[in-house]
Amino acid sequence: MTDCVLVAGAGPVGLTMALELSRYGVSVRVIDKISGPSDTSRAVAIWPRTLELLDRSGVAADLVKASNHVVSAKIFSGNTLVGQIKLDGIPSSFPFALMAPQYETEGVLRRHLKAQGVEPQFSTELADIAQDADGVSATLRAADGTETTERFDWLVACDGSHSVVRHRLGLEFEGDTLGLDWTQGDFHLTGMPIPASELAIFWHPEGALMFFPMAPDRYRIITSLGPSSDVEPVPLDLAAFQKVIDRRGPGGITLTDTVWTSAFRINERQVDAYRSGRIFLAGDAAHVHSPAGGQGMNTGMQDAINLAWKLALVSRGISTAPVLLDSYDAERRPVGAEVIRESGRLTKAATLESHALQDVRNFVAHLVLGLPAAQHAIAGMITEVAIGYPQSPLNGPSDDGAAAGTRVPPAVGETPYGGADSPRFSLHGTGEGAASLVSQFPALLEPQLRSPQAAGGLALVRPDGYLAMSVPERDWPEIAAYLARFSAPA
Repeated sequence: MTDCVLVAGAGPVGLTMALELSRYGVSVRVIDKISGPSDTSRAVAIWPRTLELLDRSGVAADLVKASNHVVSAKIFSGNTLVGQIKLDGIPSSFPFALMAPQYETEGVLRRHLKAQGVEPQFSTELADIAQDADGVSATLRAADGTETTERFDWLVACDGSHSVVRHRLGLEFEGDTLGLDWTQGDFHLTGMPIPASELAIFWHPEGALMFFPMAPDRYRIITSLGPSSDVEPVPLDLAAFQKVIDRRGPGGITLTDTVWTSAFRINERQVDAYRSGRIFLAGDAAHVHSPAGGQGMNTGMQDAINLAWKLALVSRGISTAPVLLDSYDAERRPVGAEVIRESGRLTKAATLESHALQDVRNFVAHLVLGLPAAQHAIAGMITEVAIGYPQSPLNGPSDDGAAAGTRVPPAVGETPYGGADSPRFSLHGTGEGAASLVSQFPALLEPQLRSPQAAGGLALVRPDGYLAMSVPERDWPEIAAYLARFSAPA
């Protein structure tokens, strides 16, 4: 067995998975049947919660330097502002979204992965798989048709919506294809009256039109084409896109150059299990949904980060607790389902056909987006800082106000949670009990205590920055019992 984990797919999800595993000391191989790095734009948005998690590996800093920063999203009906969602007030060290072509995001991930001694193996197709209690046998097909069968401890499928792994496992991709055609493209343009720091959505009686700014003169533009038919949708050319923008947009915009275009239909689908024995599914292999909200890539990358620290603990023999790997499905499948629901609602709201319902939508949206509580909730959902795991089997007790499973942003100046070369929990607190825990569980706890989050309390935070449990200082043995669940036998 040459590598512990095989990652199928060298897109952003697979690269994130491999980077997290490799920096935690797990041997990993990444394969993809494409001949080399992709040069298509595809996903463009990177949200604050994803940046928080990528900050642990140093990827976030490079992305922040290279990408356009967006601090708000505005919704218009004609030239009338319906409402604005502000991102710069969210409780994060990254109070903005990044907009960049997916190939640039992948390039940053590949550079960091290469620094760990791992490079994707392109022109290598996963032809077949078989698993048993001890591992996974993978048949790999090279570009010349040569096939070899190799053994791995684990397989993580990050191979997209047409996942070979999902098909080989016989997992149903349950859901629907929505009856509306869409087209999108990346264009250079002039005359945009809205700053490049703002994402713009136009609700027009004919359909939706969205502008995602990657640079002052380069935008991802998405628009609806109308009800689906028996004929597959075809992307609009530059002239046709220009006509749509003239009708639905703010006016004054001139498209000057086409970078990339495509047409699509929205699928809302999800598998009913993210794990099958020694095989896991992540990203589009496990869930697909509307691009409204731009959360597909982010959700997949967060799938990978959630699974990686757990798989690293097991692969390195630090933990043998079955609940650790079982928790991946228990935590991430509900998140995927919620993203499907919320993005579907946004899509339906943007594509109402009835003029009367459009007027009601505009009126209600204007009122709701003017409420601070609603602003906070919507911004938290879009930026994904509101994601948590309230029903996680990994949750312990909590008594200081924050519920177990809640995101814990690191304090300013502190090392990001999970940022070391081993996936250790972080312990906030002081006292003899806290010191005793650090000495008892050196493989599971960071060697240094972090500053208390509440006076007289101890808080245990997972390597991915979610609260595992919190107790009064006197109850530190409860944390000892919790960590003992995960410790491998001596």
